[in-house]
Amino acid sequence: MSIRVENLTKYYGPTAAVKDISFEINTGQIVGFLGPNGAGKSTTMKIITTYLTQNQGKVYVDGLDTEQKPIEVRKKIGYLPEQNPLYLDMNVIDYLKFAAELESVPKNEIESAVNKVVDLCGLQDVRHKDIGELSKGFKQRVGLAQAMVHNPEVLILDEPTSGLDPNQIIEIRKLIKQLGKQKTLVLSTHIMQEVEATCDRVLIINNGEIVADGSPDSLQDKFRGKVEINLVIKKDSIDKDLIERAIASISNVERARVTRTDDKTITLHVSAQKGHDVREDIFRKIVSMNLVLLGLHQEEKSLEDIFRLLTKN
Repeated sequence: MSIRVENLTKYYGPTAAVKDISFEINTGQIVGFLGPNGAGKSTTMKIITTYLTQNQGKVYVDGLDTEQKPIEVRKKIGYLPEQNPLYLDMNVIDYLKFAAELESVPKNEIESAVNKVVDLCGLQDVRHKDIGELSKGFKQRVGLAQAMVHNPEVLILDEPTSGLDPNQIIEIRKLIKQLGKQKTLVLSTHIMQEVEATCDRVLIINNGEIVADGSPDSLQDKFRGKVEINLVIKKDSIDKDLIERAIASISNVERARVTRTDDKTITLHVSAQKGHDVREDIFRKIVSMNLVLLGLHQEEKSLEDIFRLLTKN
């Protein structure tokens, strides 16, 4: 695995910001690291990147102890902080060459290393422009390029799409997905759609403790409650009470209630037992009654719902 955290604890004075947490991240995973402000997320990331040292526990990056070999660990990590570390008066190529020198890329390899990240990050058309002239989307691409110029095995990205417009967000997401096939990638963000679109796995931290760990789908399955379905039926001469009784009679359906009627439609809300998909049975029942089904939607507990549930104080 690329990152291993064992019983990590960090105090600020008498306050424990991180409390005995452990997890492993394997090569080729894109992991969303989530948590509210003050949860311990940034502290954990700073310890992994050797900006901070822990009070207890161990962190290994590609088998290297972050306390014993911090310089070697830094060579294996590329870091894009939320505040992009750019020199706006430098052009893209000069800045990336400078970043490569800071990362101790051998002089005879700097040009090829820079050209590689320019191609990978789609910077060909702006390579000779001053960074200050670029759009925010291209500035983010330059920030990613500097994090990757030394070809690290681990990338840690803090809010990489913050402040971007929808088109720029899509472009950066595509790039992150591409990078995740080759590297270990830890993505910190408050945007749940970002996690659902890019991440294979989610770690949620709250009050210094890991409160959830799994794929977005597995977390949704774990925290899913009763099945809730909304359906819309074309209004007919049939009595609405009869429709409620008919739907409620379906196996595993606990309740059916008409929530709205108008001149053309009847809307019902149906509750079914957890883990049972009753949509096909509902469809068959509606057809057997010679009614027209206009809409059927099963509500899902979103990742944002789960995040709120787990991070309530």
